[in-house]
Amino acid sequence: MIDPDREALLRSAIEDLYFAYRTFTALPDRRLADLGLGRTHHRILHFVRRDPGLSVGDLLAVLEVSKQAVHRPIKDLEERGYLAVTADDTDRRIRRLTLTPAGTGLEDQLTSLQMDLLATAFDGLDDGAVAHWQQVMRRLAAGG
Repeated sequence: MIDPDREALLRSAIEDLYFAYRTFTALPDRRLADLGLGRTHHRILHFVRRDPGLSVGDLLAVLEVSKQAVHRPIKDLEERGYLAVTADDTDRRIRRLTLTPAGTGLEDQLTSLQMDLLATAFDGLDDGAVAHWQQVMRRLAAGG
């Protein structure tokens, strides 16, 4: 059983995380909506930008989603000229993803909004506070 004081702290942390994530995604979501795109499109752009030539299979592993979940968004991004999909040089069954210049520009727009928000949130905090925040985020991502 969780101590009542700790429970109050944890409930508050849940709310903080919820409201922070809502704010963190709101600006990019609005820009994406203007383009008829969604958050999955942004995630694809982000991770392909981070790792050009990423295979569709590796993208599925990073996002922990099914092929069906990214099929339409990948097709959308390709059709709009944001994403290039090519066959692997050694195994034609593997599809490689890279951003086009337009895709890099869109990813820059979306991610810049989030980086500006984080930069403002980190203003005035020492490196130790930022490192602790990153440690908590990584622990949460790893399941605790």
